[in-house]
Amino acid sequence: MTHFPPPAEELRLLDLELHQLDTRRAQLLHRRAWLVTALQAASAQPAPSPFAPPHPETAPRPETSAPRVQNVLLVLGGVLLTIAAIAFTLVSWGHMGIAGRALVLGGLTVTVLAAPVALLKRGLRSTAESVAGLGLALTVLDAYALHEVRLADVDATGYIAAVSAVLAAVWAAYGLLPRASELRLPLPAALVAAQLPLVLWAVAADADLFGITAALLATAGIDTGVALRVPVRTVRITAMIGAYGMGAWGVWAAGWLSWTATGPSAAAGAAALLLFAAGIAVTAAWQQVAEKQAGGLAVAAGLLTVAALGGTARSVLPEAWTVPAYLVCGIALLAAVRVDRLPQAVRSGLVRASAAVQGLALLWTLPLVGIALLGPVGWVERVWSGVPGDVRQAVTVDAPWPSDAETVPVVLALVAVVLLLAARDTVWRPRALTGVLVPAWATALVLPAVLEVPYAVGLVALGITTAGALAAAAWIRPAEHPEAEEPSEAAASPQARPPVDFPTARLTATVLALLTSLPLAFLSLTAEPATLTVLCALTALFAAASWKPHLAPATAPATLAYAAALACATGAAAGWGPQYTALLVLAVPGAAALLAARLGDARATIPVEVAGALAALPAVGLAAASADLPMVALVLALCGVITAGVAIRPDRRPVAYASAALFVLATWVRLAAWDIGTPEAYTVPVSVPALLVGALRRHRDPETSSWTAYGPGLAATLVPSLLAAWSDPHWTRPLLLGMAALAITLLGAGHHLRAPLLLGGTVLALDALHELAPYIAQVTDALPRWVPPALAGLLLLALGATYEQRLRDARRMRNFLGNMH
Repeated sequence: MTHFPPPAEELRLLDLELHQLDTRRAQLLHRRAWLVTALQAASAQPAPSPFAPPHPETAPRPETSAPRVQNVLLVLGGVLLTIAAIAFTLVSWGHMGIAGRALVLGGLTVTVLAAPVALLKRGLRSTAESVAGLGLALTVLDAYALHEVRLADVDATGYIAAVSAVLAAVWAAYGLLPRASELRLPLPAALVAAQLPLVLWAVAADADLFGITAALLATAGIDTGVALRVPVRTVRITAMIGAYGMGAWGVWAAGWLSWTATGPSAAAGAAALLLFAAGIAVTAAWQQVAEKQAGGLAVAAGLLTVAALGGTARSVLPEAWTVPAYLVCGIALLAAVRVDRLPQAVRSGLVRASAAVQGLALLWTLPLVGIALLGPVGWVERVWSGVPGDVRQAVTVDAPWPSDAETVPVVLALVAVVLLLAARDTVWRPRALTGVLVPAWATALVLPAVLEVPYAVGLVALGITTAGALAAAAWIRPAEHPEAEEPSEAAASPQARPPVDFPTARLTATVLALLTSLPLAFLSLTAEPATLTVLCALTALFAAASWKPHLAPATAPATLAYAAALACATGAAAGWGPQYTALLVLAVPGAAALLAARLGDARATIPVEVAGALAALPAVGLAAASADLPMVALVLALCGVITAGVAIRPDRRPVAYASAALFVLATWVRLAAWDIGTPEAYTVPVSVPALLVGALRRHRDPETSSWTAYGPGLAATLVPSLLAAWSDPHWTRPLLLGMAALAITLLGAGHHLRAPLLLGGTVLALDALHELAPYIAQVTDALPRWVPPALAGLLLLALGATYEQRLRDARRMRNFLGNMH
């Protein structure tokens, strides 16, 4: 029988079923919408063919290739077999008879050497190379076995030399067989073995270092011939490595023999070895295809030739002439430029070798040139202590004189002559003309000390050198702009040739003149007349050179420097005090200011002004050293007058700030001389001009900020006065400061100026706090201990309750201050 629930229960069940159906329907509708969207997106792309194969996955890239794996396996196999053969020869050799030994090793060697031919026929080149290497190793084991069995009494060194020669021949013959010629290993291996015979035979024959060096160089020559004649790349690379290696060892040994040679015969033998090495290098350079390699080999050949000839000459000449001998040999290499049969690369290489020799010779001269330049500085500590006996004593002072320095001028002169002759070439003329100045100048600089001429003659020689350098700089003048018309024939003739235009040479000559004047000035410090005479001469010389516009940027500052030194020397010679000598020195900055205003060349104006400013420093230093404060104030004030005169020029308006600073310093020093300790006496003279300048700037540019216009002037007085008021026990200073700060605050508020308002208000508040501090301390001591925390709590509650209002007040204050200037 069917059970029917009560109506109420049935109604509840029906409502439940309908609710489940609504939920399911919503899920299906959501799924349907998603499917429709997916189908619309897929319809925009072409549908893949159902017969298309699936996309293959990307195969991982192998970390190594199959040929590499094969080569590694073959090399490892060959190494293992070689190790096994060695172990057999060393360990199991004694268990077999002579016939068995010969049969095993000979058969194994022949079999292994024959196997690569069959492997090459099958196209297994890598396997054939590996097996060929094993066969070559077995031939070495055969030679070892032969020595151990039959030739144990033979000298080991000679036996190794013979075996290496035999193995080199056997391996070369094996590599040249019709079928085995395809192998790449035998011929390079034969060449490696060929490196040993000559050297080892020389050692076995108890040859000296000369014989061993000859064997090394002969081996290098054989390698060079192989590298030049054999077209196989592997053989050429091996031959080049052997040639460079054996040649380097041979050249080093030959150079050592040449340097340590004690007589002409030993030096000649070493020279023969070096010339043989040079011949090898020249031959290789002559036939070298690559120009870069040919140039390097030619340089090496040139240096070896110089070492050979110079070493021979050194053995018969005094020790002082060693460097000139090598230098002459290096200069002789330049004759190769005239030999047309030599390739261009070889000629260029020989020229570079000559340049290298000359450069090394110049490096040898540097110690003496440095002493000639820097040695006279020692007279700064011995001013007017007495005239030395000669220039060498004056130059060295306490420094030691270099050994064998007598030929330094010869070396410098030879290099200068070479450069002068090179200046005939139109291409190298600018560089050569610049270069010839330096060695010629160095020759003139060191020659008086080398010849030990009298002191006065040495000063005259240095003065002539300085004048000559300035004359050269004046002669090498800047060329004018070419005109449209062609130059006349008379102007183009050699007799009417105008001064050349080489900016680098002109600059070099000017620098050399300045450098020469420095040791001349220091050398003159030995005696009072010499100092005054030399400084006068230098001042006049550089002043005359300053009339040349292209020299003025360098010579005009030098004139001012030597004029300042002359003023100091004059004051000292007259017995004046430092403070009075400072007044004489101030004539130099004044003259510099007048000269800078009259110069038309902008390039010389700034150097003259800088030199004048630097010349004022000794004046201030001399005045300060005297401890005479009124004179220090006078010197500072005169410096301020000079800078104020410079500031009159429209392009030097900013110098007025320096002038104001100097006047302020002079005022302060004068106040200190009067023992005035009130800070306002020092700050008010600064604040008043600063405020006037700020007001003038605000009048010209109303947009200028009040911090820029009035901030420095107000802070210069208010801050020091506030610090003084806080430590002042009296009431007068705090009262006056408070009144001034109140006035400044009111002025700032009335004119809407931010700097006076904030500075005056801050100083007023701090000043009032200082005055109320004792009373606040008394009230704090009288209150109970719980009152301060209670007041702090009430303050925090008030701030929290009115937080939003305080924020609005702060924003209004910020906007108010922001609208002010």
